[in-house]
Amino acid sequence: MKVSDLIASRQQVFCILDDTTVYDAARYLRENHLRSVGVCDQKGKLVGVVSQSDISGKVAAENKCPAWMRVSEIMSTKLVTVPPETPLDECLRLMEKHEIYHLLVVDPKAGYRGMISVRDLLRVIASDEKARADLLEAFIFPQR
Repeated sequence: MKVSDLIASRQQVFCILDDTTVYDAARYLRENHLRSVGVCDQKGKLVGVVSQSDISGKVAAENKCPAWMRVSEIMSTKLVTVPPETPLDECLRLMEKHEIYHLLVVDPKAGYRGMISVRDLLRVIASDEKARADLLEAFIFPQR
């Protein structure tokens, strides 16, 4: 299975602009039940990613005002991206190598396509393993 298979059914690509206030970004994350989100510039190009931990560690813990700060001041810009054709096992290896929980999906032609999380990958792996176990059980214990 590839990244494109995983994101094909998604209705929305979550993204905020780099000039969004940190306050509005925090609300966006909460309202959409997200832990992180891609950050795009005015032209729609992916320029960073901001997470709940960025907000708590770089704003709240430093006693700064989130209404006065822009996402561009706290976002991560060292991005780990994958194209849609990437196999999911490669995504898991990249997450482990870079010690991250999310990968940004960037299509060379279409641009930013969204994000996949370690949780997304674990759901697929668990589903595949259950299907294999059911198949093995049917083989070992056939219904008569």
